Amino acid sequence: MKPIVKTNDPVTISFIEALFNEANIGYLVLDNHMSIVEGSLGIIPRRILVEDENFTAARQILIDAELAHELEPVK
Repeated sequence: MKPIVKTNDPVTISFIEALFNEANIGYLVLDNHMSIVEGSLGIIPRRILVEDENFTAARQILIDAELAHELEPVK
C-alpha cells in the first residue's frame, strides 16, 4: 500500500472514503484512533493508503474531485 493523503480534517477523510468506496478502490485509514491518545485535539493527521495497483487511479479520482491539494508528493 502507498500513502496518498495525510490530513486531520474528518470531512475530507469521509469524502475520500466515499470516493474510493464508489470506485471500488481498496484503502486504509491509519492513525484514526489516535484521538484517544492526543485528547481529541485533531493534531495528529490521519494517513490514507491505497493499494499499489490502484494508486494512479486513486490520485486521478482525487484530482477530479478537486482534492489535488491534499495529495502527498509521489516518491
